[in-house]
Amino acid sequence: MKVDLKQVDWRSLWRGLVGRDTGGTGRIVPSTGFTAQLTLLTAGAMAFLAVFALALSMATGRLAERWSQSLAQTVTVRVSAPIDEIETLTGRVMGILEQTPGIAEARMLPEEEVEDLLTPWFGPDVPVSALPVPRLIEIREGGNEFDAEGLQMRLEAETPGAVLDDHTRWRQPLVSAAHRLRVLGVISLGLIAAAGAAMMALAAQSSLAANGQVIRVLRLIGARDVTIAQAFVRRFTRRAALGAAAGTLLGMIAIALLPGMDEAGGFLTGLGFRGWGWLWPLLIPLIATAVGFFATRWAALRMLRAVP
Repeated sequence: MKVDLKQVDWRSLWRGLVGRDTGGTGRIVPSTGFTAQLTLLTAGAMAFLAVFALALSMATGRLAERWSQSLAQTVTVRVSAPIDEIETLTGRVMGILEQTPGIAEARMLPEEEVEDLLTPWFGPDVPVSALPVPRLIEIREGGNEFDAEGLQMRLEAETPGAVLDDHTRWRQPLVSAAHRLRVLGVISLGLIAAAGAAMMALAAQSSLAANGQVIRVLRLIGARDVTIAQAFVRRFTRRAALGAAAGTLLGMIAIALLPGMDEAGGFLTGLGFRGWGWLWPLLIPLIATAVGFFATRWAALRMLRAVP
């Protein structure tokens, strides 16, 4: 295709290219149209999803840590025996616990609390007194002197029917689940960043392809490919920053509007950010800007090499 050099506004093209005219910076890049909308929408959507992925990852870690610490501080003794012997056996177990070092408190759970524990399994109004329910004794550790294994051996020797449960089998799955969900959260953030970079690269290539004739003219007046690419990088990086900022703001508002723990019935317990954790989402627009910059620069230089 031949270009009529007499019809080219050389001064406007050069100023728009090098950025000396702030009103015309990057004029060779269309300010509206499909590529502009695609870049803004992609950056905003990816930032919105990144906020939720970050919130879920942080909330899962907090929830598992809280459960693990709660279970680590309590130990349960389950006393099973015939009805005519259970009172005697329970009293003997309480006597052993009073003599055991490292125990801050040992109390037998009342029927109301046992009923609350059984409600999810048997429904409300459970007749605890009419069921052969074992007596449950809750132990709160008071220091590092507590020896769960030694106490278990003593209970087995002196009070058959009393079983010590230190909740180890409950803690380990929680810790493992927390680590796996954290890893999944990091992977999700990486996939979101990769998808956003790919979409912005495609938008930049589309814009470059649509301005092939202008690029040829700029090359005729001595413009280098790096200089031409800068115009596209500036415009698309700005769009990525604006879209990511809007998506992050909407995501933070959506997280803030989620129902509380009581309103959600415990299903959304801890989901969201706490305290200084609200500063973490503010990094998302910065990361999106950096991703947009490098993705657009790579796509622009690659596309310019292909343009004859």
